[in-house]
Amino acid sequence: MRITRGYKSDQVEDRRAQGSTGGGGLGGGGGGGMGLLVMLFQRFGLPGVLVGGAFLYFTGGLGGGGSSSPAAGVSPSGSTADLAAEQPLVELVSFVFDDAQSTWTDIFAKSGQQYQLAQLVLFRGSTRSGCGVGEAAMGPFYCPADQKAYIDLGFYEELKRRLGAPGDFAQAYVIAHELGHHIQNLLGDSDRVHKASASARDGERGLSVRLELQADCYAGIWGHGTQRRDLLEAGDLDEAFKAATAIGDDALQKQATGTVRPETFTHGSSAQRKRWFNKGFESGDPAACNTFAAEEL
Repeated sequence: MRITRGYKSDQVEDRRAQGSTGGGGLGGGGGGGMGLLVMLFQRFGLPGVLVGGAFLYFTGGLGGGGSSSPAAGVSPSGSTADLAAEQPLVELVSFVFDDAQSTWTDIFAKSGQQYQLAQLVLFRGSTRSGCGVGEAAMGPFYCPADQKAYIDLGFYEELKRRLGAPGDFAQAYVIAHELGHHIQNLLGDSDRVHKASASARDGERGLSVRLELQADCYAGIWGHGTQRRDLLEAGDLDEAFKAATAIGDDALQKQATGTVRPETFTHGSSAQRKRWFNKGFESGDPAACNTFAAEEL
């Protein structure tokens, strides 16, 4: 992906040098269905990592949902050398975050609405958010209470090493998905889903799955704009598809337990995640992302 090297964003707050803050995992009000995937972890008894406001989970020794253990390879209070090594990632996520927000500013303006900027917080180990204490073991997440997305950049090593989804556009997809949850927060979709009954939220056709697939579609809308502006390089789209496929509920459950249980889905299958990202990417139209009205996901 072509980005502006040395890019800095006024909307990115860097807390990496502050070290970890004490406390437990995220409390109520966490964005993107985090609490629902915590329950999924408890149901399976799986160790793992929560990503993207319960974006995905990893198996194997990283601590369960809400664990205070940082992601593998991430020190709680990184040295100056660690911070310098992450600088290319800082520039990437900063550029992607601002570029995606610019895309949504234009989309909102065309519909006569005013977009409210979100912020992105970079941290190491753990940090406080408006939804409680967020930890590296939870992965990237969005908090609707403070309208901020959070990421420990050590997560990207896990995305590449554990799930085999390397590449800068796979990394960008994570940020664009989190911003998708911000769009849902602004439009009231997140609140409606979280207030719905458990029976309405749960399952492979439930509201939680539809919310996450819509965030994938919104990420694709941003990707559509990058393609029009010639920011994509050869292989970028495949990187996003590979990431979307790797984090489908069916793929992750099969990897973790050898069994797929659609009734416990919270984010959609691999095919669904890829399909809805691609719908946004091909159309560039938010109307194409109405997963709540879709008969077939």
